Formats: sequence, structure tokens, C-alpha cells
Amino acid sequence: MSIGSALLRTLEGHSGSVLAVAFSPDGKVLASGSGDETVKLWDAGTGAALQTFNGHSGPVNTVAFSPEGKQLASTLHHRTVKLWDAGTGAASQTLDGHSGTVSAVAFSLDGKKLASASHDRTVKLWDAGMGAALQTLEGHSDWAWAVAFSPDGKQLASASRDRTVKLWDAGTGA
Repeated sequence: MSIGSALLRTLEGHSGSVLAVAFSPDGKVLASGSGDETVKLWDAGTGAALQTFNGHSGPVNTVAFSPEGKQLASTLHHRTVKLWDAGTGAASQTLDGHSGTVSAVAFSLDGKKLASASHDRTVKLWDAGMGAALQTLEGHSDWAWAVAFSPDGKQLASASRDRTVKLWDAGTGA
């Protein structure tokens, strides 16, 4: 028995398993990533399909909106991160720098930086506007699974299959 919860709607439209979901900062749009190699945007209030982002060459395993909701990042089971204009659906950047699957992404609160965690045991910091790699953070002895910026943007946390959480200076990478 479920207490205090009710299914509001079911969103259907992907032809493969849905692997990732994320709400836009204002809560009005939901993004979903799928094994069908697409990202779909949905109206969170009505469930209507808004857009489909094509251009991936593999399953989409992570999606994340920038804090202002203008950019969307998606990752593949390959080694890349794609940045999209969330309004138009146009791919703006492909970030290629990991040698393993990218497992997670997170935007800094000001939206200027993007962090990516990878099975190559590294975390990369990127300029979210230019798509340029800023730093590679090394220190995990196994896959890096997750990343999160502190609210003030000064620290970056990374989690790994090596059973550790590492805290990094998001400005210097130390």
C-alpha cells in the first residue's frame, strides 16, 4: 500500500528503455534520456511531448538542466557529453575528453561550469559556455559514479565505486 502518493500520469514515446530523467529548474519541463538514443522534453503539467533531441550515437544515460534552464547536458554510454539549447533542441557542443563511459554530470549553481564523472576514474571540469575542458581531477582508484557542486560553487564532490567520496576545490581542482 502506498501512502500519500498517487500516479499523476505516464509518459510514453521512447522506443527504448528510459535511463534518465531531470526536471527543469522551474519544474515545468521534464527531460528523459533513453536507450533509443534520444532525449525527449515533456510538459510536466500535461505530459505532452514537446521536443525530441536526436544526434546521440548510443543510449542516453544521464540528463541535467543548467540552473537557468537554458542548457541541457546529456551523456552517453560512450565517452561524450552533449550540450543542447533547451529551447530549440539544437546541439551546441560535444564534450569529448573521457576515455570511459560518462556516468554523471552536474552544472555549477552559476551555470558556468559543468562537471562530468567517468568510468575512466576521472572527473572533468568544463566551461559550460565554450565547451572547453578546464581540468581533469584524478584520484579515484575505480569508476567515478556521481558529481555534485556545493551551493556556493566552491567545492565539487565526486563519488566512486572505490567506496570513497572526494571533495575538490572547484576553482583549482586541488
